[in-house]
Amino acid sequence: MAWTEISISVTQDDAALAELILEELGALAVTLQDDEDNPVLEPEPGTTPLWPTVQVRGLFERDTDRDRVLAALGAVPGAERPDRFRWRNIGDRDWERAWLERFAPMQFGRQLWIVPGGMQIPFDPNNIEIRLDPGLAFGTGTHPTTALCLRWLDSQEVRGAAVVDYGCGSGILGIAAALKGARRVVCVDNDQQALEATADNAARNGVSTIIECCTPQEYQRELADVVMANILAAPLILLAPRLLAALRPGGLIALSGILNVQADEVLAAYRAGLLEAATQTEQEWVLIHGRSDPETPGAPRE
Repeated sequence: MAWTEISISVTQDDAALAELILEELGALAVTLQDDEDNPVLEPEPGTTPLWPTVQVRGLFERDTDRDRVLAALGAVPGAERPDRFRWRNIGDRDWERAWLERFAPMQFGRQLWIVPGGMQIPFDPNNIEIRLDPGLAFGTGTHPTTALCLRWLDSQEVRGAAVVDYGCGSGILGIAAALKGARRVVCVDNDQQALEATADNAARNGVSTIIECCTPQEYQRELADVVMANILAAPLILLAPRLLAALRPGGLIALSGILNVQADEVLAAYRAGLLEAATQTEQEWVLIHGRSDPETPGAPRE
C-alpha cells in the first residue's frame, strides 16, 4: 500500500493548531521539522522549543480527499497561500521505517503503556499495554492532548464503568478504558476511517466485545459514568449540552484538544453542568476535567 504526505509551512505559534487539525483529519502520523535553517541550540531545561518557521507533515492513505484536508487547514493563519503546501507519495517501506524510527513504547501515569507492534516492555503484572501497529492508528499518544487524557485516565478507577469516547480517532482512550476494566465503551466519530481504525485496534487488544463504534448520528445517548472527548475547542463548546447530558449524576468528564488561550471559553460552556472542574496543562495544551453533581444530571437534557 502507498501513502500520501502533506506538509504545511507555518509559524511556530501556529504549529500546534496545524498539528492537531492533521490528527483530527485522520493522519496516521504527524511530524514537525525546521522549515528553514534555524537550529535550536541549548534549549532551557524543561522546554520544547520550535523553530521560527515549522514544517508540519501529515501522513495519509493515498486515496485521502485532498480538498477536505486543504479546507480544514484553512483554519491555520496564512494557509490560503498555495505555496505553503506540498504533497508527496510514500511507499510502504518508507512508512514502516519512519514508524520504527519515530515510535517507541510510551508510559502514561503508573500503568498505561502504548506499545508499537513487535516491541516489548519489561514485564510488570500491573502494566496495561495498548498495542498499535503502523497503518492502524490516527492517534498514537505522542500528541500532548492524547498524553494528557491518558495520564488522567490512568489515575481514574473505571472498572465496571460505562464510558463514552467522543471523537475517538484511533480509539486509544476507549481501548485504554476497556483494558482498565470498563464494562462498556461507546466510541463515537464522524469519520468512517476512524471507526474502522478503532474497531481494528479493539480487536488487536482483545476488547472488541466491550467497544461499540458509531457515528454521532447513530449514537444513542445513555447515561455514562465517564465521558472523554479529545477534539478541538470549537466543537467541544458546541457539544457541551450533549456531552454533559450523557453524564450520569456524579459522572466524570475529561476534555482536551484545547489551547491555553481557549481554556476559559471551554470552561464557561461546561462549568454550569459540573460540581467540580479543574485543568491540567502540557506545553500549550489544556485538559479540563470534572465531575457532575451527584444529586442531579449534569445539564438540562436536549
